[in-house]
Amino acid sequence: MDAEDGQTGLSAAIAAHVARSEFGRLPPATVASSKRAILDGLGVMLAASGTSGDILPFIELARAESGAQRATLLGFAQQVSLPMAALANGAMAHALDFEDAFDLVPMHPNASLLPAVFALAEARAPVTGRDFITAVATGCDLACRLALSLRQPLETGGWYPPPILGAYGSVAASARVLQLTPSQIVDAFSLLLGQNSCPGEIKYSRNSVIRAVREAFPCQAAVQSVLLAERGVRGFEQPLEGEAGFFRLFAAGRYDASTLFQNLGEHYWIEQLSFKKWPCCRGAHACIEAAQTLRRRHGLHADQVARVRAKGDELLRMLYEPTAQKRAPRTLIDAKFSLPFAIAAALCDLSIELTDARVLHHQVTQALVGPDRPLDDSELEAKFRDCAERAAVPLRAAQSRQLAERLWSLEREPDVGALLTSTLRPTGSDRPAMRPAGGR
Repeated sequence: MDAEDGQTGLSAAIAAHVARSEFGRLPPATVASSKRAILDGLGVMLAASGTSGDILPFIELARAESGAQRATLLGFAQQVSLPMAALANGAMAHALDFEDAFDLVPMHPNASLLPAVFALAEARAPVTGRDFITAVATGCDLACRLALSLRQPLETGGWYPPPILGAYGSVAASARVLQLTPSQIVDAFSLLLGQNSCPGEIKYSRNSVIRAVREAFPCQAAVQSVLLAERGVRGFEQPLEGEAGFFRLFAAGRYDASTLFQNLGEHYWIEQLSFKKWPCCRGAHACIEAAQTLRRRHGLHADQVARVRAKGDELLRMLYEPTAQKRAPRTLIDAKFSLPFAIAAALCDLSIELTDARVLHHQVTQALVGPDRPLDDSELEAKFRDCAERAAVPLRAAQSRQLAERLWSLEREPDVGALLTSTLRPTGSDRPAMRPAGGR
């Protein structure tokens, strides 16, 4: 595996792929899926700006530490510095647990990615819609490939995988937005390795909200990594496969490189994303669907239900244990991962025992909104518009409809940053252009 600048190895080959990715080579289904992810991700962050109290410390820090104003705090119609926008908007990406998911791993590949590239697109003028779509498709695909290549779960070492894996996709997408060289992309992966961490303890502390705002940190780290790489900070020769690189540190060196490169540049995993209908753990969707089906079918009222039983795969255990914590969640994000709270389990059989001794049963073998049963474009747009109207500075119905229309045809936009500024911050004519440092 060889790349430019005399570099060889896995990291260099991936960096070369990212740098050479082109819109014209993307399959039509990849382009369509990328626009769905962009629309959905932006809407979810806008909704979080107006409905999640957990993000407010990040907004306050961004406002206090800004200095030069370069990118919008999504939903707040205010600009702050580029790294602070990535941090604060990143906090919004998972705050509602409403973003897209990659069920095969599982993970949320765009939660760390979209806040970073939205901020960079505003700071750099212009980033075309074609380049933006290419960046999202390429970065999301890399995050999914890294996850699929692992032969030892990150949890074995006490890590929490989604933001760690998503950060590499974010760096790839951000590097593509900035049009970094392959050598600079390897440097950016190296710089990320020095910042990227998320401990498994995030699952166990009952009073912590870090699980909700976790994407803030990889978003900011990704932006800082590409900006420093662009300015000439040299990294490691092999940040991914090296003797003490990503795979060794996080997975004891147990990975399958062929998974990373199989059909690379031809098949994009962004086509296999799930878009949520309900703002909670993806594993909850099957049980929610089953419960709502039984309620509609039998005209049930809450006071008729004596007991609910759910059967499913191993995810069911995560949603129910530790039992005391799941039965009495203390934070919103904890409730989203609580089976008693959300009646949640993946691929479950669900039965409801009534007070009159009847037992009702409904089976869901493939959860709604997965790749095989997706929300269609009209349903996804309805979700986006509902989210946008819940922002801290709400978009009016006409505004959200117009923004959605432009995002559906994003490949025709000459400047994504200008689109964001004009629609989310109407006074954005003062947006400063931030040119690449050092030139290319």
